[in-house]
Amino acid sequence: MNASLNEFGAITAVIFDMDGLLLDTEGIYTEVTQIISDRYEGRKFDWSLKQNTIGLGARDLASYIIGALQLPMSIDEYLDARTPLMNERFPRAKAMPGAEALVRHLSANKVPIAVGTSSSKHFFELKTTLHKDWFALFDTVVTADDPQVGAAKPAPDIFLIAAQRLGIPPAQCMVFEDSPFGITAAKAAGMLAIAVPDSAMPAEKFAHADRVIRSLEGFQPQGYGLPLR
Repeated sequence: MNASLNEFGAITAVIFDMDGLLLDTEGIYTEVTQIISDRYEGRKFDWSLKQNTIGLGARDLASYIIGALQLPMSIDEYLDARTPLMNERFPRAKAMPGAEALVRHLSANKVPIAVGTSSSKHFFELKTTLHKDWFALFDTVVTADDPQVGAAKPAPDIFLIAAQRLGIPPAQCMVFEDSPFGITAAKAAGMLAIAVPDSAMPAEKFAHADRVIRSLEGFQPQGYGLPLR
């Protein structure tokens, strides 16, 4: 942890996770999961379970929740149940503190930037409803249902494809992530991994991150060879 520029060499591109990192959507996922679990007596989706789902792909997340809450439904039934609930809520998603400013700074300084998200393209479009102008600044967006993605996080596919499309070697890419699974994916891709976790997440879950910061607001890009802001 607390890796420095000297340990990694110059960073020339930045890849961002989206949920809980750029956009405040984790509360929506929690609300929707509880709505579904409330349909069955005695089920409670609390933080002890929530912390194990952050950053998972849709099917892995559904499998975990069904098992943890012993829901009498299949993965496809669970995903079908949550889709209309998320369709209604995602267009109201707000930006996380510091996210838009950092994206605009990097774009203005010609730093290649990408989104690498476990969301589907459909949900990506809904979540960015209020933020189309600054999400248009990204050079590429890789979603979990991209035809080139073989496996969702914690596999490295999403980040490796993002780097390939940016034309930047993985070792020169920095990844911002809010989930342990995302950090695992970034490290498996051979990238510098910076965690920006929820304050309630146990610190030990991010022992494999190169650095842990509290918010994108205070991030100093010049410490990694990126343009001063």
